[in-house]
Parts: sequence; C-alpha cells; structure tokens
Amino acid sequence: MRYLTFFLVLVSISCSKPEQKNFEIEQVSLGVSEIADYPKYLSEWNLFKEPLKDLVPSENRIFPYEINSALFSDYAFKARFIKLPDEGKINYEETEVLNFPKGTILVKNFYYSKDLREDESERKIIETRLLIHEKKEWKAIVYQWDEKQIDAKRVILGKKNSVEWTDVRGDLKRINYAIPSQPQCKSCHDLGGKMTPIGPSARQLNRNNQLSEWKEKGWLNTDANVQFPKLANYSDDNVALDLRARAWLEVNCAHCHRKEGPAKNSGLYLLASQKDPYRIGVNKPPIAAGKGSGGLKYSIVPGKPDQSILIHRIESLEPGEMMPELGRTVPHEEGIELIRRWIAQME
Repeated sequence: MRYLTFFLVLVSISCSKPEQKNFEIEQVSLGVSEIADYPKYLSEWNLFKEPLKDLVPSENRIFPYEINSALFSDYAFKARFIKLPDEGKINYEETEVLNFPKGTILVKNFYYSKDLREDESERKIIETRLLIHEKKEWKAIVYQWDEKQIDAKRVILGKKNSVEWTDVRGDLKRINYAIPSQPQCKSCHDLGGKMTPIGPSARQLNRNNQLSEWKEKGWLNTDANVQFPKLANYSDDNVALDLRARAWLEVNCAHCHRKEGPAKNSGLYLLASQKDPYRIGVNKPPIAAGKGSGGLKYSIVPGKPDQSILIHRIESLEPGEMMPELGRTVPHEEGIELIRRWIAQME
C-alpha cells in the first residue's frame, strides 16, 4: 500500500442510497494528494452514525466544539466537530490556531432551520466541509447533501442551493446558497502560502470550559497554569461595543487582512489584537481598492460610517466591491449595524 495508514474504516453502505455499492474501504491515506482519491460520499469517512443527518459521532475521539464568534455565511448555522487520530494530542497555541496532530479532521456542517420561531424546527443540512491534516499540509474537501438528507456527495467545482427559512420575525427568507469550489477553499484558508484552519484558536474555543475539558481528557497539551485568551461574542449585547466590533472584523475579515494573509499588501490588519488605529483603518486611505472604495477616501472615518470604505464594502453585493469576497450572497444586517454603531461613536 503506497500511502501511510490514516485509519481503518469498514463501511457497509445501505442499498437505499443513490449511486452507491456495498464495499470495504481499506485505508484513507495521509499522503493522498489528488482530490480524486478522496471518498465520493461523506458516509465513507465513518464520522457519524446512521442516520447520518443526526450528526451523532461514531466514536469518542470525534467530538463537537463551539466557538465564540462565527464567520457570517448567509445566516447558515454550523455544527462543528473534531476527529482526533487514535494517537496524538492537540498542542496549545496562545495566539494562533491550535496545533492539531497529523490525522486530525475538522468537520463543519452548514445547515438551516426551517422556522427560527420554533425551538425544535426541522433542520436541513446543505454542505459539510472537511479539513484534513495530512502528512505535509491541510487539505480541504466539500460534500453537498442530497434533498432526502441521507448522504452527501463530494463536489469539486462548487454548487448552488436554493434555501428558504422563516426568520424570528416571521418573514420568509430565500437565498441561492453557494457551496465553494475546491480552489475557493484555499482563498480563505491561506496563511503564509499554506492551507490552514481559521476558527479553532484558543481565543475562539475558550467558552463553557471547553478547553479545560479537553485538557482533563488528555486531548490538549498546555502548561499547568495557562490562562486562556478569549475573543468576544459579537452577538452578545452585554459585551462592550468595541470588543464586539473587533471580534466581528476578526472573524469575517482577518483571515485575509493580517500580516500573513492574502490581503497583507493592503496594510489593513483586522485581528482583534491589532492595537494601531491606523492599521485597523482609521483615517487610512486604501492602497489599491479601485472601484471597491466607492469613491470614498478612508477605510474608517471616525463618527461617519457613511463616509467609511469599510461600511461601503461590507454592505455591497457587487463583485469587486463586496467584502468578504466569498461566503455570502446577502449582507449581514446585524453585523453591519454593529460596525456602523462602532464607527459612529468614534471621536
């Protein structure tokens, strides 16, 4: 066998599933480099018990996790899981994403609830994204769920899904949800030229004793007296406005807008840890925004959100203007209002 062994998976596929046959998967490779080598169906990874749509982990080293502030993705909810390999622990990092062992799989399921006014509303899963820590680097792969929610099939070139739901005010919402292509995954997950996870940093995972529990279970290596940093939840009205706004900018913008990111040449750095007002855009002219500036002069004009390029770009849906460039087809109304209030109160 030419590949390193990742884990042994035996899968019996139900005959009721479309385009599938009963077979045995011998190995899933750590060294695989071609997309074609990945399983065609999500069920073949054996991450969840049947029925797959319930998202019940198939073993105890697959576990759910939550983060403090989530990237806006057209109002989709996300159910996140980590699969740790049989051997290996997560090594703690204070400022960056945690150092996961080779063989880790990060799983993110994107779904919508039919009626947000109901506590137990029907759930429809649209896509599942896997980030796989292979021998040399992370690899991304995307699966689209079928209408009957039986299984999800691998997609490479991206897909569109018509989605509708009723929001908390009783208004019917409809969007044409976009599943990213394989190349688009790297456009957001690129850090210093390498594919990397975005979300699971200590400051994002520090909630509800989550990191402490991982430490107690032996999954997380840390110093004995480590004090975990924490990113604010931008949806929490009890948190200071500045912390909420900076958290929103970090999760929605800083995967590109940081010194190591694809937008590093802009000089606009939006990690919440950035302390220089000019670097976060205050009275900062764009380097090369082109029409993206909307004819405005500065990224942030204190006290004047309507004169700030930042607001113009997060409100826009025009290609070449909208920010973030991917992952949304509608504006994040609550996030825009938050950033507007933050800029308006600046002196």
